[in-house]
Amino acid sequence: MLILFQSKSAAEVLMFAQHARPILVAAGKTFDGPGLPERGVITRAQLDTAIAGIEALVAADPGHDDASGDHDDTVEHPIAQPVGMRRRAWPLLTMLRLAREKGEDVTWEPAPAW
Repeated sequence: MLILFQSKSAAEVLMFAQHARPILVAAGKTFDGPGLPERGVITRAQLDTAIAGIEALVAADPGHDDASGDHDDTVEHPIAQPVGMRRRAWPLLTMLRLAREKGEDVTWEPAPAW
């Protein structure tokens, strides 16, 4: 399922539920079952904790997003490259930071069918 994150201060962010769940858990959200509830909110009061938790998750990820600038001679198509937590969390983390600046909540819900 696609999840749509929304805030008045940023563009919408789309993410698969299975990728959003660990990010939301790091942000301090707790869930009863293995999936995500259809709708949810990260309130203004929760933004500092959520941002710190996601930043810690990204820092702990050994990931494949190392921006050291070192390149090897192998050519791998970008679609074949694994996506690390840094790249996966960045759009939502940016939204949360903007929402904190503006004092706004961030909500999520199922994305509308295309």
